[in-house]
Amino acid sequence: MLDLYDAITFLMLIGIGVLVVYCIELGPLTSPGAEQSFGYALALMFLMSALIVHLVDRTYRVWPLGRRITPTPPGPVTARAQARFLAILVFAIGAAAIAYVLAGLIT
Repeated sequence: MLDLYDAITFLMLIGIGVLVVYCIELGPLTSPGAEQSFGYALALMFLMSALIVHLVDRTYRVWPLGRRITPTPPGPVTARAQARFLAILVFAIGAAAIAYVLAGLIT
């Protein structure tokens, strides 16, 4: 099982390398179809990266020597934690709105 995960990870790294070279050789993004082709290559790189992260996580979970660290269980959800989350969310939305308005004024 671990050999299979290693092989898939190696092939994904090669695929990402090929896509990086393809993006570099693509040239300016103003030519017809180059922007869409660059977007497809970038999306494939992100997909391959996500697969590698998943495989590394899965390899860690089925490692034959067992886990070295046991994760701590999540704490209970409290009203204070929910209020803190909402405060951070409101702050982030406000900061994004201000940045959007400033960007519109600057350009």
